Amino acid sequence: MPHPKPCRDGASLLQAAMGSAGAGLRRGIMRFCTLALMLVLLLAPMAGQRAWAFDNPDLLPSQPTPVIDLAKLLTDGQRTALEQELEEFEATSGWKLRVLTQYDRTPGLAIREFWGLDERSLLLVADERGGNLLNFNVGDALFALMPRTFWVELQTRYGNQYYVRENGQDAAVLDSLHAVKGCLAIGGCQVVPGLPQEQWLLTLATSILGGLIVGFAAFPRKPGRRFEWAWVLLLSPLWLILFGVFGVAPIITRTHDLLPLLRNALGFLGGAAAAYLIAQQTLGRTLNSTGES
Repeated sequence: MPHPKPCRDGASLLQAAMGSAGAGLRRGIMRFCTLALMLVLLLAPMAGQRAWAFDNPDLLPSQPTPVIDLAKLLTDGQRTALEQELEEFEATSGWKLRVLTQYDRTPGLAIREFWGLDERSLLLVADERGGNLLNFNVGDALFALMPRTFWVELQTRYGNQYYVRENGQDAAVLDSLHAVKGCLAIGGCQVVPGLPQEQWLLTLATSILGGLIVGFAAFPRKPGRRFEWAWVLLLSPLWLILFGVFGVAPIITRTHDLLPLLRNALGFLGGAAAAYLIAQQTLGRTLNSTGES
């Protein structure tokens, strides 16, 4: 009867291992719960202070003004000129544009009642603590003229760290407001007007890439041919998207300047010609040598 004994020994060893693993797991859970409880107790006073900061009317000015610059991003002259500009714009158009800059202190929810924000209001909040300087609280009436994608593009164009570093926080606030005012003056926009340099470079790159695809597709695979229209048409969905959708559409929807459009067209033609010649010098020789052999 020597065989059952090893089975019993194996079972007992397995049970002991599971018991020790379970005990280690229980100890780990107890330590995690203890650390979590200590963290909650430490952060409870800070949470109380932040809750008060989100509704602190003591930070609001005593006199009505469309600009509250708690973070001091604007100079006195800029703030005065912006206040006058926004008040005149509201009197002539009925749109209420408001600016709040903050850092360590914020009036929070009290700002809504102070300014009487409604569906025809736009609140620009500039806070450098996040990854993007700008945030927008948009009224429902504004969404009818400018979709959500407009506000996302507005935030990413003027509030990103590169734009703020090159132009300053004050320029980011003022330029974004002027873009909104310009769109409201013409009855709304689907995209943010203007073509930044980095965006044009992206359209140029996609145009050149589309031309490269056309050039390689047009290279003749058989003797006696100069242009492969069938391959160009077969790959037309790809190069039309690169050149038309990503290379041309962003330009004609954001600016009336024809120079970027002309540059992209030349980039497309140049890419096509370069790809055609490269394919002729590489694939052409390979095909010729294969045909001779």
